[in-house]
Amino acid sequence: MKKIVVFLGLLISLLLLVGCGSKAGNIKLDDGTYMVDFDTDSSMFHVNESMKGKAVLTVNNKSGNLHLVMPSKNVLNLYLGLAEKAANDEANWIVPSTEMVTYDDGMSEEVFSFDVPVSVIDEEFDLALIGKKNVWYDHKVKISNPEAAGCNERTVEVELTGGTGKVKLASPTSVLESKDGYLVTIAFSSKNYDYMIVDGVKYTPVSVTDESVFEIPVKDLSKPLEVIADTVAMSTPHEIEYTITFKADTLK
Repeated sequence: MKKIVVFLGLLISLLLLVGCGSKAGNIKLDDGTYMVDFDTDSSMFHVNESMKGKAVLTVNNKSGNLHLVMPSKNVLNLYLGLAEKAANDEANWIVPSTEMVTYDDGMSEEVFSFDVPVSVIDEEFDLALIGKKNVWYDHKVKISNPEAAGCNERTVEVELTGGTGKVKLASPTSVLESKDGYLVTIAFSSKNYDYMIVDGVKYTPVSVTDESVFEIPVKDLSKPLEVIADTVAMSTPHEIEYTITFKADTLK
């Protein structure tokens, strides 16, 4: 079987959501990020093989978030509970995000990932899914064997050029460093950006207040990064080309 790696080591963007060394939460683990075994009642429901049967559990402020990287885009939604309830509870459907996996032969593909709130370890719970057949299916899943993942959060100064020049980026900004590169927080000084395109991959905001905040992978902070950001501030949505420059000597 060919070896697979996940872009920016998907171990994971969720690391930015937590600090290191906080107090224990409801799932009886210290706050932090963990790799966990992900088991289901069906061979048809499993994580991407690049994850080797693992998922990423983030514990923060007495709550747990389970990040599942899927094998494809065939699972359209998840639901924490039974299938019979899911159809009439669309407000609580768990929607996917898109992540990029890259193979050793150079081939890359986009797959779906999901973030599932969890409160138990070593106990089965109900997690229904719906696919392209538009039918909800019941599944029992369990997470176990948590292993702490390290975190290395830093900051770097950042500049934005392009467009009208009116929009700025929050600087310095947060950086999560891993062996495969960096996960950088990009906060535009406008709430009107609804997606970014970086290296051909679309990213949606992780939060929108007075700013549009994104988390994007960056391999090399010493090189300018060409991106596209879509703004809805105008009468029609408009994609704008920007260059993001990181002041690598300010990384700390």
